[in-house]
Amino acid sequence: MSQDSALLSLEEVSKVYTMGDVEVHALRSVSLRIDEGEFVAIMGSSGSGKSTLMNLIGCLDRPSAGHYALAGKDVSRMSRNALAEVRNLTLGFVFQSFNLLARTSALENVELPLVYAGVSTRERQRRAKEALSRVGLGDRIHHHPNQMSGGQQQRVAIARALVSNPKVILADEPTGNLDSRTSLEIMAIFQELGRSGMTIVLVTHEPDIAAFASRVLVMRDGRIETDRRQQAVVADPGAVPRHEAQP
Repeated sequence: MSQDSALLSLEEVSKVYTMGDVEVHALRSVSLRIDEGEFVAIMGSSGSGKSTLMNLIGCLDRPSAGHYALAGKDVSRMSRNALAEVRNLTLGFVFQSFNLLARTSALENVELPLVYAGVSTRERQRRAKEALSRVGLGDRIHHHPNQMSGGQQQRVAIARALVSNPKVILADEPTGNLDSRTSLEIMAIFQELGRSGMTIVLVTHEPDIAAFASRVLVMRDGRIETDRRQQAVVADPGAVPRHEAQP
């Protein structure tokens, strides 16, 4: 594989799933590079390959063919244990459904990745408080998910993704369960993270959400149909009329 300075680099990556006697070609010779600090939205209809691409980028799966390098390491053929280590050190995940522990405080939810990493109690609490402050929840650290709005829960999920100091945040439909105003608040956080130098890769089916990214990929039939850069719309939660912001 050629040397590449990109933070994420895929070369002729394919993914084939075998279902009985049928082969499903989820990705077909996809080549892609994403540099540090980019904010990329991936769009596409159901079955287009966008979720498969996200899973490969997130080291949740391995390609059937081709190469994938993450932060200079070829992760294409790594073992599951090695992939898990790369995920923990390099990637942070944010999902549509928040995936918070219901009977656990915001602070404890954010601490969780550091517990698995063996970080000391004092250090992980310091880092969790810092991450929660970064997303505007410094005064909610002891609240449980059922004491928070959907937007606040997603902020906790973003803080949990940030606490390990990842190079890349992968967000899968992060505004799918949120109203218009709250979606803008979440996108404003992602844009701020992007301005600080973090790399953001976001899957969405909503053009209005993709508009906040500086680069948009559209997937179709397992291939990248279009890859365009754009002037990102600035997320301004105050711009949404109050009557439009209701769920």
